[in-house]
Amino acid sequence: MENKTLLKLRLERKQAQLEAAYNAYTALLKGGISHTPLAAQFDRLDLPSLEETIAKLEQEIDMLEGQIAGRKPRKAFGVVPRDI
Repeated sequence: MENKTLLKLRLERKQAQLEAAYNAYTALLKGGISHTPLAAQFDRLDLPSLEETIAKLEQEIDMLEGQIAGRKPRKAFGVVPRDI
């Protein structure tokens, strides 16, 4: 596990990226063209990709906050019901 200082730095970067994504999304909803710090230019057709990016960043932020708080990452598993 990484130390908390490094995790906090990664968290701050992800939060800044999330804020930029929110700003780009809001600008597109208002009907303009969005210029982001990533030097990319987005138009209305990019709304779904921005929504995916926002969702991914939110998940990464939740994971980092959990690691900082000392929680272990979630483990997923599947159950297959069978009729015997």
